[in-house]
Amino acid sequence: MAAAVDSDPWSLETASTTPLWIDRLEPPIAPRPAVEGDLDVDVAIVGGGFSGLWTAYYLRRLEPSLRVAVLERHYCGFGASGRNGGWAVGELAGSFDDYARRASPTESLRLVRAVFDAVDEIGRVTQAEGIDCDYARGGTIRVARTAPQAERQAAEIAEARQIGLTEDELRLLDAEEARDQLNATEVRSGLLLGPSAVVDPAKLVTGLACAVKASGVEVYEQTRATAIEGGAVQIGTAGARGSPMSRRRCEVRAPVIVRATEAYTRDLRGLRRDILPVYSRMIATEPLPDAAFDEIGLANRPSFADDRRMVTYGQRTADNRIAFGATGVPYSFGSRIVPSTESHMGMHRRIWRVLTDMLPQVADARITHRWGGVLGIPRNWLPGVRFDPRTGEGVLGGYVGEGVAASNLAGRTMAELICERATERTSLPWVGVSSRQWEPEPLRWLGVRASRALLGVADHRELRTNRRERVASGIAKLLRGGH
Repeated sequence: MAAAVDSDPWSLETASTTPLWIDRLEPPIAPRPAVEGDLDVDVAIVGGGFSGLWTAYYLRRLEPSLRVAVLERHYCGFGASGRNGGWAVGELAGSFDDYARRASPTESLRLVRAVFDAVDEIGRVTQAEGIDCDYARGGTIRVARTAPQAERQAAEIAEARQIGLTEDELRLLDAEEARDQLNATEVRSGLLLGPSAVVDPAKLVTGLACAVKASGVEVYEQTRATAIEGGAVQIGTAGARGSPMSRRRCEVRAPVIVRATEAYTRDLRGLRRDILPVYSRMIATEPLPDAAFDEIGLANRPSFADDRRMVTYGQRTADNRIAFGATGVPYSFGSRIVPSTESHMGMHRRIWRVLTDMLPQVADARITHRWGGVLGIPRNWLPGVRFDPRTGEGVLGGYVGEGVAASNLAGRTMAELICERATERTSLPWVGVSSRQWEPEPLRWLGVRASRALLGVADHRELRTNRRERVASGIAKLLRGGH
């Protein structure tokens, strides 16, 4: 593997720490008004990200008479939905075997293909609603850059054939074919996932919020939910990020309440240990000339990564930037969400070194943006959708960073469950998934940090020895509960 570039670009120091996607929005974000007092609706949705907005979108299509309210603490897309890597990828964080154990291999495959369809559904909806979010269905290319990574790809494709995935859905590429897609260093093989698209996530989430509002849903922003109790959402109003919270309290009452809060679930009373908030960070280059992509590849704008254990993710944006992210030391003690952690310079330097090691062609490009955000991880690492018609409580999410497409399927399914529509989605094996809570501190901090450190050790040893590392990664898997 090529050596990483030694010096950091001066532009990291001057790069904007506002997420690229939000910084480019036209018109700029202007938060909608907060809830003014007590309110009664049919369905209250807590969280104005993809999960909550897709739920609202499909609810109004199924039952136009429903009074639906979306309650968002800051503005729609403030969290992971507006600052992620823009991968609408046909994957779930939970493994095929995890869901097969809940139902059967046939049902697990049906779930896999439902997520594939969600990638296309996003394209259909954005076209129908006139949402210009730079959607491009170019697939996802993952390159193997060490012998152990190539071995894992060969094993993955063998398993894919065994469970019934086709060549059009997932294909193994030799080194030359993989370099045609992404001309990274030291490429040995590649996997091309067909059902996958890239988007500008902030354009998608804000466009979806406008479509939901136009359909008759009430969208309240600057509204902080503090608890969900007794058929009501307890709220206090909040201004823009960093402003003082109002002391006024009110409630939104509804027979159906949907929690779509992902990492921010930790702010609801009694739920701090339900979802682990974990940081991921990104950088973006200046727009590159078309000629640069003659060398880099990415002609059809596939999303891209390599197959190290520490996750990487990138895309070629519609204006020819490389937007690239990675996870590092991602968790703050006590499940804290600290805004300053999003712009940690040391982590952004590390991400730049990973990118330029993979694509030295961009080493001289100016970095215009660097940012971060939190994603949510349930204790069993399984995304899911559940709705209890007796209590009217709905919960969806836990995507572990792969939520752009999965949230569409989840929101559509949640709407069908609420409206008592039996569809091919409402019986999928992720419906009804729940998870136990994370361990109390300091156990969860120690477990997360140790797991991440061990995965980093495994990657380093494989790079150094070119042999598969099993001990460190095996211990990390045990710390994560076998997932």
